[in-house]
Amino acid sequence: MNKPIIRSALFVPASRPERIPKALASGADAVIVDLEDAVQESLKTEARANLAAFLGANPDARLLVRINAPGHAGHDADIALCAAQAGVAGVLLPKVESAAQVAHVAACGKPVWPIVESAQGLLELPSIARAPGVERLSFGGLDLGLDLGLSSGSAAAERILDQARYTLLLHSRTAGLAAPLDSVFPAIADRDGLARSAQDARDMGFGGLLCIHPSQVDVVHQAMMPGTEELAWARRVMAAASGGEGVFVVDGQMVDAPVLGRARRLLQRAGDSPP
Repeated sequence: MNKPIIRSALFVPASRPERIPKALASGADAVIVDLEDAVQESLKTEARANLAAFLGANPDARLLVRINAPGHAGHDADIALCAAQAGVAGVLLPKVESAAQVAHVAACGKPVWPIVESAQGLLELPSIARAPGVERLSFGGLDLGLDLGLSSGSAAAERILDQARYTLLLHSRTAGLAAPLDSVFPAIADRDGLARSAQDARDMGFGGLLCIHPSQVDVVHQAMMPGTEELAWARRVMAAASGGEGVFVVDGQMVDAPVLGRARRLLQRAGDSPP
């Protein structure tokens, strides 16, 4: 079964319900209404009521929801809200550390996106990725870096986080999940840095990024697109493949099944429909 391509998943706080329509109009592939980090503790109950009211008034809306972490007092109330609302298309489970935690959330009947944010979560990723109900994985670079004692933003920290990215990619693939999403890029004004980060995520095999501001969406979408030369090459490969030969040559390069697969994937990412 084809899994949806998610290049951008945009957070919006449930404590600011007036921002939800703006997020939905941003062009993001997915909108995540946040009940967790973006909502101060005193507003948690109000945030749940805001989300329920919005979905009641907008029955055609489809949203993802980041619930509060396991162990939080509002965790089960968040799950109950998601279960009751047809407009909730999936649940992001932050600070996940076990497959049992995933199973508890998956009982609501919605796809689960576990977010790895600790050393323990990374260690338990093989079982988390294979827990029933999991659709795709992501991770929180800031929280994970804090738990590991990394110097946030340093080149050394990124080398360690790249190992976490590899682990997500490995277990996403072996568990048959959708391509994982990279962590947020916190410097909202740094569009060039965001573009480089998104291009790196694309080249590493990630499907897209978690976003924290609507201005990041277009930058991410552009960066995740294959380049003009890549697309032209992919179209030449697919045209040559129509001849039916098992192995052939395009631009002086041998084309076999893996190369053909890469060409097909590039065209799919660009929105083409390769044969």
